[in-house]
Amino acid sequence: MRDDDRERRQAKRDLDRLGSEGGIFGSPAMKSKARSVRDHFAAGDADQTDPIEVAATRTGRILAVVAFVLLALWLVSAYA
Repeated sequence: MRDDDRERRQAKRDLDRLGSEGGIFGSPAMKSKARSVRDHFAAGDADQTDPIEVAATRTGRILAVVAFVLLALWLVSAYA
């Protein structure tokens, strides 16, 4: 019984520590990947001085995600 209480307190401390540090989702690798994805869909690699290129890049990438989702739904409904 005493060991259970000690383990429970230790687990609570560990969970509190992870919560305050950001846990696995707060790791630098995850933050870097999230920033990379955000920049990709925001057309961060396009020529920022050309508004048409930025808009077209964003539109194309958004349409690609929509097409992927629709394809995935179609495949699931056809073969599931």
